[in-house]
Amino acid sequence: MDYIKIRFGDDLNDIGSRFERTLDQMFRSMNPMFSFSDRTWSPQMDIYETPDEVIIRGEIAGVEKEALEVEINSRAVRISGSRREPGRDKRGAYRLAEIQYGTFERILYLPAPIDPEVVSSSYENGFLQIRMAKQPPEKSQKIAVEDG
Repeated sequence: MDYIKIRFGDDLNDIGSRFERTLDQMFRSMNPMFSFSDRTWSPQMDIYETPDEVIIRGEIAGVEKEALEVEINSRAVRISGSRREPGRDKRGAYRLAEIQYGTFERILYLPAPIDPEVVSSSYENGFLQIRMAKQPPEKSQKIAVEDG
């Protein structure tokens, strides 16, 4: 059985990098050739929630499993990796170029806290799927208030 690297951490809320990504995406939408960073594409992602799980499914065709990195904490998931451009004949010229290559990074904030100890992932036919168990709801307890 092959495994996808999953790292657990608490540093997914870096404001500086979020601001840089926002500017990067804004300028790239105007002209795809303009970019502040090496991140050159953003794969499509779905987040699906059931009563017991949060499921992320990412469309990352052409990315080798060894080039994927998944980092998880109880509130967010960071998925990064790279897709290499295949070799091409130098005598040819593109007439249409829509497929994006290079590195990517997505930080997805989860709709509910998850248990980082109960996570599984799979990669098949160009789709990454991450299944995460939700943390059980905190139980509250009423206590009697006594006189002084």
